[in-house]
Amino acid sequence: MEFALDPSTWALLCFVAMAAGFIDAIAGGGGMLTVPALLTAGLPPHLALGTNKLAASFGSVTASFAYYRQKLFDPSFWWQSIVATAIGALLGTLLVDHLSIDFLNKLIPVIIICVACYSLLGKLSPTESNELPSTSAIFRIKQWTQGLTLGFFDGMAGPGTGTFWTASNSMLYKMSLLLNCGLARSMNFVSNFISLITFIALGHVNFILGLSMGAFLMCGAWFGAQSAIKFGNKLIKPLFNTVVILLAIKLIYEAYL
Repeated sequence: MEFALDPSTWALLCFVAMAAGFIDAIAGGGGMLTVPALLTAGLPPHLALGTNKLAASFGSVTASFAYYRQKLFDPSFWWQSIVATAIGALLGTLLVDHLSIDFLNKLIPVIIICVACYSLLGKLSPTESNELPSTSAIFRIKQWTQGLTLGFFDGMAGPGTGTFWTASNSMLYKMSLLLNCGLARSMNFVSNFISLITFIALGHVNFILGLSMGAFLMCGAWFGAQSAIKFGNKLIKPLFNTVVILLAIKLIYEAYL
């Protein structure tokens, strides 16, 4: 599906995409920039969501590959999370028209505030060890519960899914913040990609705009991932806290004010 935009609006959307890619690669939450920008540009909601998924997939695959190259994400170890996230994303995208969006809009800010409080008052992946968590039956239950829930949420085009991954990883698994980010960005790619395929099947994607934004998102994601790997906790935690606070304020304003 195509949608006409003037060159200046197109350029602004690409700039926003690059900034979103940088933020998303480190802390998640890049969608809080790109989705409102697409809606402000005049795209219908479903077209904005589908086009954003196309662009976001470029950014998330770039970030996840960067973490994978540094051995900060092991697909064979997290394969159950991958499958669970894919199933959740498919269900979320298919059911998006059958759930109360108003209820979700009011619930999401509450969840975001809880994440913000946890990140500010709690310890966000305090260990520095890059050892993977130990496996057990409970570990697999955690993987499936987390993957299905957050995959479904992302399939619903929920903002801040990557942020939720980072926060929930620190609560569920004992591992370093870099391993946390590697898992979060990679699972974000899985849900983005599955949701994208579904949106394409439904005809809700502007390919030209999505591909052009995706190229800039990819550049931002590459720089973001490299910065996170280089600077570690000194960059990740402050940026993560900033993202969750801004996301909470934005969603509270939209849902209640």
